Amino acid sequence: MEQMTVTAKIQISVSADNKVLLDKTMSVYSDACNYVSEYVFRTHDLKQFSLNKVLYSTLRKKFGLKSQMAQSAFKTVIARYKTILENQKEWIQPSFKKPQYDLVWNRDYSLTQNCFSVNTLNGRVKLPYFAEGMSKYFDHDIYKFGTAKLVNKSGKYFLHIPVTYDIEESNISDICNVVGIDRGINFVVATYDSKHKSNFVSGKSIKQKRAHYS
Repeated sequence: MEQMTVTAKIQISVSADNKVLLDKTMSVYSDACNYVSEYVFRTHDLKQFSLNKVLYSTLRKKFGLKSQMAQSAFKTVIARYKTILENQKEWIQPSFKKPQYDLVWNRDYSLTQNCFSVNTLNGRVKLPYFAEGMSKYFDHDIYKFGTAKLVNKSGKYFLHIPVTYDIEESNISDICNVVGIDRGINFVVATYDSKHKSNFVSGKSIKQKRAHYS
């Protein structure tokens, strides 16, 4: 069996009071990530154990992070550095400019069919969300939730959840055509297959509409 991961995106419904709390939590979390990022850039230390030993108490006292939030901050920074090192082959300090919050499943957050529970600076809060398209993912014998990202886009709150599930391995003898797909702006989709056929879907109308509302 092979595994496939898709990203499910849900919109969270947030009251005015909880909006203030989420904004504060996400902002402080980003500040803490920048603090850890600066230390890692100076020391080149990417071991969570040693980072925890040196910086944990500071993240708790200076930034007010809960215990699990501090661990998530370490993981966020380590993952970002590893991506940079893999792609750029050099030490470049990442900056966490936009408020965000990385959430470990069943520690920082949990999700039922009608409620999103998240750890904040003031403890856990439970929030409703728009659940369209999510119901099938709650069969946890099939689907596994991973570390999600909470983001604020234009005053609306979204949770991006990686969902992993098993798929059967493809048998090469069953494949009769291979199609490459490229997505873009001028053309929403451009395809080319192993039979030398191509197809283009214009993005002109979408591009014009986006320009109108931007």
